[in-house]
Amino acid sequence: MSESQNVFLALTAEGDEIDRLVSDLDSAQWMSPTPAPGWTVKHQIAHLAAIFRMAGLAAGDPTAFRTMIGRLSDDFDANVDAALAPYFADSPEVLLGRWRKELKTATEALAARAPEDVVPWLVRPLPPSVLAAAGLMELFGHGQDIADALAVRRNRTDRIRHLCAFATRTWDFGYLARGLAVPDVEFRYRLAAPSGELWTFGPADAAQTISGPAEDLCLLVTRRRHPDDLGLSATGAEANHWLTIAQAYRGPAGPGRAPGQFAAARPPGS
Repeated sequence: MSESQNVFLALTAEGDEIDRLVSDLDSAQWMSPTPAPGWTVKHQIAHLAAIFRMAGLAAGDPTAFRTMIGRLSDDFDANVDAALAPYFADSPEVLLGRWRKELKTATEALAARAPEDVVPWLVRPLPPSVLAAAGLMELFGHGQDIADALAVRRNRTDRIRHLCAFATRTWDFGYLARGLAVPDVEFRYRLAAPSGELWTFGPADAAQTISGPAEDLCLLVTRRRHPDDLGLSATGAEANHWLTIAQAYRGPAGPGRAPGQFAAARPPGS
């Protein structure tokens, strides 16, 4: 199976892990606050259900997807709230079933597209494997919020390579989200995979470099940990600046997480 096809398996596996986090929660636990201000575990799953409904529609019925996004307002937060509201209104049992269905539908629709196709999306059309990697980024970030709310330490696997590759592809999003000029530089990434393998991205001779654990890069670009709490290092002024603004999604950066907020969640010796 090709690398682009493997991303669909990764999407399913990451979804299964989130499913295991929430499937046995009681009603009170579903309403546990997460690190995202104002969002409970239930909000997180409702948001993921809404996101994957959109992805499934984009891959399966592009015309209907374009009609839907044509109705969106210029208020990013209002659009997010409106999308998740119908799911949040469900009971946890119903929401869980709908979330499973939306993820399965989206993954199958994306995998069914030819690799050379492009699928309409919120900013620009994307190849189906790249949109699947964006979905993996959503699962990683919101799954981390759920894990943090439940005080669960997640065990990462090498499927996060797809998210790392996506992060290096969208390295300019942090500048664009803040209205900053995108510098004319290239970064070299040297990342330690969960398996211990070394992953590299970008030109080998780039003067600006980012190094450290692959998981930490994923936590950085989803803004689920403050840079000070991660084991990433940079060489070069632009690379050091990038660590402070990195994000792998378009839209407002948000406040992110405070330094030291999750110090107790780091495993011993890290």
